Amino acid sequence: MQPMTVSEIAEVVDGRLDQVSDPAAVVTGPLVVDSRRATPGSLFVAFRGEHVDGHDFATAALAAGAAGIIGSRPCGTPAVLVPDIMAALAKITRWQAERMPGLTRIGVTGSSGKTSTKDLLTQVLSRAGVTHATVGSQNNEIGVPLTVAACPPDARFLVLEMGARGIGHLTHLTDMVALHVAVVLNVGAAHVGEFGSKEDTAKAKGELPASLCPDGLAVLNADDPLVAPMASRTTAPVLFFGRSKAAQIRATDVTINGDGRARFLLTTPTGQARVQLGLLGEHHVSNALAVAAVTHHAGLSAAEIADALCSAVASTGSRMQLHNRPDGVTVIDDAYNANPDSMAAALRALAAMRAGRRTVAVIGEMHELGISSAAEHRTVGVLAASLGTDVVVAVGGDDAARTAAGAREAGSTTHLVPDRQAAAKLLVGLLRPGDLVVVKASLSAGLQALVQDLLVVPA
Repeated sequence: MQPMTVSEIAEVVDGRLDQVSDPAAVVTGPLVVDSRRATPGSLFVAFRGEHVDGHDFATAALAAGAAGIIGSRPCGTPAVLVPDIMAALAKITRWQAERMPGLTRIGVTGSSGKTSTKDLLTQVLSRAGVTHATVGSQNNEIGVPLTVAACPPDARFLVLEMGARGIGHLTHLTDMVALHVAVVLNVGAAHVGEFGSKEDTAKAKGELPASLCPDGLAVLNADDPLVAPMASRTTAPVLFFGRSKAAQIRATDVTINGDGRARFLLTTPTGQARVQLGLLGEHHVSNALAVAAVTHHAGLSAAEIADALCSAVASTGSRMQLHNRPDGVTVIDDAYNANPDSMAAALRALAAMRAGRRTVAVIGEMHELGISSAAEHRTVGVLAASLGTDVVVAVGGDDAARTAAGAREAGSTTHLVPDRQAAAKLLVGLLRPGDLVVVKASLSAGLQALVQDLLVVPA
């Protein structure tokens, strides 16, 4: 954090000091919401959760060196008390962001690909200057403040992954951190159970470009019929990316090699260059174009962008990460999260990498799809079979059964198992040397642990 005294914090959040003997004590960071992460000079924000009350750990945070505590009730330690901790966190974040004058703030949203694009953008943008970005998928009303507070003073770019669960959520985040660049990747079926429809999802995602000032930049997907019209929601200039001729940042001559990696010709307003991505899956072409748009705006040439894209790697775990077992089995770990669009992308990558190998798709359930859940799970099974997947292992309950039914009826060999442990047991006997396996599911399905099971070669 930028240094703040405890009394300054109280003033910014409209709080009152409780048992504070030294209002001039300085908080230098980091901001933490877990007392176990408290370090000397940190600010501990004591949230009251469903199962754990942060106020009960205020003493531990102070013992670890925390210089300040924000709480909503007395906790037996010096603290700044406020009626609404979330509102206080937003006020601190706004104060911090407004005092970073040389920093370009970039927000990235979309139904899928946010984290992968954020990671890719961070690597490429670092060619233009010191870049600080969201860690993992900390993209909500707590994660964004944590990212802003951790931004180093010499950073030139701040890349914020921004998620939404409903209308108004992105507006809340951009009220905390005013953006210079707003990137919208796509609008899909992810979280449609929360939003209600793709159209409502588009309304929510469109809050990002709508937040921009006239001197900002909206980076929009020209290929997505629900994203491109968001240009009408902003007074800022718009830079389109995609394969469409309407896009200023464009990919042509796209091919997928035998190891599932995309190659294309990148065109920008300043030139062209060939790109060979190191990331698995054709869906990364769109992500790479979004990155190219932002970094073109930052001043990089087409050749510089292409060179950085070619050397970029997957930096957040369980997103199309490749593991080769000693017995010749290849496991693709894409178990961090799933929705119909990202599931389709993973299955297409599996098909592109087949090259005569037997393919196995281990598919867990996709959550937050609302009334479309049953149909979407069945569609995934049908798609897997239509792409030539040899074996489909569906993991879970009723929705997994629908995936299995769709795959079986469309021609794949299928297995239905209730959980990760049953899947691991089945796969021990099922997998054989040379198999190509992808594991994909929503995070709550717990299949990240299954990947670790699969990386152990049976004796």
